[in-house]
Amino acid sequence: MNIGKQICVLIFVAILFISLSTAADEENEDVYMLEEIVVTARKREQLSFQVPLSVSTIQGEKSDALRSSGMDVRFLSNRTPSLQMESSFGRVFPRFYIRGLGNTDFDLNASQPVSVLYDGVVLENALLKGVPAFDLQRIEVLRGPQGTLFGRNTPAGAVKFESARPTQTLDGYGRISYGRFNSVNFEGAISGAIIPSVFSARLSLLAQQRGDWIDNAHTNEDSVLGGHRDLAGRLQLLWTPIPELETWFKFHARDLDGTARMFRANILVPDEGDLVEDFARETVSQDGRNEQMLRSGGITAEIRYDIGNLQLVSLTGLERLTLFTRGDIDGGFGAAFLPSSGPGVIPFPSETASGIPLLSQFSQEVRLMSTGENRLNYQFGLYYFREFVEMEDYNYDTLAGGVQDGLALQEQTATALAAYGSTTYQLLEDLELGVGVRLSHDTKDYTAWREEAPAVTEAGTLDPIHQNPEDTVWSGDLSLRYQIAPSMQTYVRAARGFRAPSIQGRLLFGNEVTVADTETILSFELGTKLRLLEQRLHLNLAAFNYNMQDQQLTAVGGESNFNRLVNADNTIGRGVEAELLFAPVNTLQISAGISYNYTSIDDPNLAIQGCGAPCKVLDPPASAEGTFSIDGNSLPQAPTWIADVTLRYMLELSSGIRLVASTDWAYRSRVHFFLYDSEEYSDDWLFEGGVRLTCQLPDTKTEIALIGRNILNDTSPTGGIDFNNLTGFVNEPRFWSLELLRRF
Repeated sequence: MNIGKQICVLIFVAILFISLSTAADEENEDVYMLEEIVVTARKREQLSFQVPLSVSTIQGEKSDALRSSGMDVRFLSNRTPSLQMESSFGRVFPRFYIRGLGNTDFDLNASQPVSVLYDGVVLENALLKGVPAFDLQRIEVLRGPQGTLFGRNTPAGAVKFESARPTQTLDGYGRISYGRFNSVNFEGAISGAIIPSVFSARLSLLAQQRGDWIDNAHTNEDSVLGGHRDLAGRLQLLWTPIPELETWFKFHARDLDGTARMFRANILVPDEGDLVEDFARETVSQDGRNEQMLRSGGITAEIRYDIGNLQLVSLTGLERLTLFTRGDIDGGFGAAFLPSSGPGVIPFPSETASGIPLLSQFSQEVRLMSTGENRLNYQFGLYYFREFVEMEDYNYDTLAGGVQDGLALQEQTATALAAYGSTTYQLLEDLELGVGVRLSHDTKDYTAWREEAPAVTEAGTLDPIHQNPEDTVWSGDLSLRYQIAPSMQTYVRAARGFRAPSIQGRLLFGNEVTVADTETILSFELGTKLRLLEQRLHLNLAAFNYNMQDQQLTAVGGESNFNRLVNADNTIGRGVEAELLFAPVNTLQISAGISYNYTSIDDPNLAIQGCGAPCKVLDPPASAEGTFSIDGNSLPQAPTWIADVTLRYMLELSSGIRLVASTDWAYRSRVHFFLYDSEEYSDDWLFEGGVRLTCQLPDTKTEIALIGRNILNDTSPTGGIDFNNLTGFVNEPRFWSLELLRRF
C-alpha cells in the first residue's frame, strides 16, 4: 500500500467522522422521513422495501453528481454493492460485473452475463450497453439471476435505466458546465402537454465535448489525443386517448467521434504490477493511429390497455448501430528489431481496428398482468428477439505508414424465443410466496472468414467457417417474503439463470472458431430490509451463495492477439451485501454500501495459455508447455471488496440561499485482469472521490455548482494487453468543472 493511498483512506475516515459529529450536534432539530423508492424490478411498480431481491437504485442528486464529469456509463462502477465495470474500448463497449460474474471478452459479438435494459428494452450487444445515461428517473441494479422476467443472459443480474417520462405540466431544465481539458457538458429537457390530458411529449438532449489533452512525445505533438464529442437525443410521445389506453413512443439517437482507449506501453513494473515511477497520464509515445466513431439510434413503443382487473402490455424495440474504432495496441513506437523503439522493449508493432457496418436488433414482448392489490398477482408473457451483426477486424502495418494488411469478417444472427409466467400469492397476511418460470429457445447462425492475413503470419486467406449452436433452457425463481414487523421484511430466494451459447472467431491471427456451451447458475439468497428510527434509517442486508456450471470464460491474449472461449466445469461464489441510507437530521443525509464477494473456479482440468509479454504468472504450470492451471482462481475483474459512501449536507441562509455540499467515495480491492493471475496484470486497489459544492438561489430554480471528480487523482491500472509488452490502461484523471443549472 503506497503512501498516497494511505492518505486517501485517512481522508475518507475523517470526512465520515466529521459528518457524524455534525449530526450529533444537531440531534435536537426536526427530522424528516426518508422516501421509499418505487422500483420495477418485477415489471410492476413496487416499493423497494417489498421486493424480495437485492436491488439498488441511483437517482436524483446522486446520479447528477456521478455523471457530472461527462463520463460514460462507467460512472456506475463500484457505486453500488457488487457492481464493477471496465472497458478496453474507451467510451463504448462497457463490461459489467455483478457478484464477480462478467466477461472480459473484447470481441464485438461478445455476450455478457449482466443484462442492460433501457426503458424495458434489452440492449444485447455490449456496444448498445454504452448508451449515454441522461434525463433519467432512476437507475436500478438487480443482483442475482433474473431469468424469469428478463430472460437470457442475466445469470449475474441486470441494470435498468428508466427515462424521465412526459408530463402534463410544462417543466424542464438545462444544465451546462465547463471544466478541465476544455470540457463542455450540456444536458437539458423540456416536457409538457400538447393536448391536455390526451397527448404530451418530452425532448431530452445531451452534448458532451472534451478537448484533446494528451501529448504524443514520439511525434512531438501537443494535445492531440484524449478528446471526444458525444451527442445524444431522445424524443418521447405519450398518448392517452381514453383512460384504459396508454401509448408511449420513444425515438433516440447517438453520434460519437473521439479517441479510442489509450494503450500505454510498458507502464507496469515487471514482477510488481505497480505503475512505473515516471508514469504520466498526459503523455504517450505512439506511432499508430487512434480514432473512434459510433452512430446509433432506435425506436421503442409501449402500449398498455386495461381490461377490467387485467392489463395487456406490448413492448417493441428496434436498435441500429454502426462503429469503427482503431488503436495502437502495442502502446508505443518502433520495434525491438529496429534501431529505435519504446517506451521500453516493443517486441513487434501491433495496430488493429474493429468495425460494425451494421448491427440491427429487434425485440417484441407481450404480457398480460393483473392490476391492483390482490392476494394473487400474476403476469404471463411471450418474448421474441432477433439480432443481426456484421463485424470487421483489420490489421495495419505501422512500419509501412499504417497501410492495411489484414482483414477478417464475421456475421452473426441470434434469435431467441421465450414464454414466461410469474406469480405472487399472499399465503398469510404477512407471508408472500413468489414463483416464476421461463422457457427459452436460443439459436445463433454464425459465419467467419479471412480475406487477408497480416503479412507477419503468412497465413493467407481462410474459407468461411460456420457454427450454428442452439439450446432450449428453463430458468426461474422461487421466493418467500415475510413481514416480521411493519418496519422489517425478510426474504429467501432461489433462482436459476442461464447464458445462451457464445461464439468467438477472431481470425486475424488464428484459424479457429470456438463455441462455449450454455452456462447455468443456481443461486440462493437470504435478505432483510429494515426501516428504523421513524423512517430515518433504511438498511438492506443480503447474503448469497451460487454455483455456476459450464461458465463461459474468455482466454484473452497469450502469445498472439487472439481470443478463445472455454467452459469451466464449476464456479462457486458467495458473499454479503449491505446498503444504508440515513438521515440523522434534516440537513444531513448519508448513504453507504459495502459488499464482500468470494469467487473460485472449480475445474482441475482447465488450463490456459499464459501471457506473451514478460509477466510473472502466479498460477502453477499445467502439463502443456506455456499453459497454467487456473483451478481455484478467483474470476477476473472480481474484487473481493467494494464499498461506497455519499454524504450530503445542506445549510439554509437567512437570505434564502441554500448551500449544499456533498462528497462521494468509492473503493474496490484487488483485481486481476485475465483468467490467470500475475504480478503485473493486476491492481491492488482503486479509491476515487468526488465533491459537489452547490449554491441554490432563492428562486429555488437556479443552481451554481463546483464539481470535482477523482479529486485525489488516484491513478490505477484497470486493464492490460498481454501478448506483446507490459501494456496497460488507467482510470479517468482528476476533473474539475463549474456548472450552471436552471429549472423551469
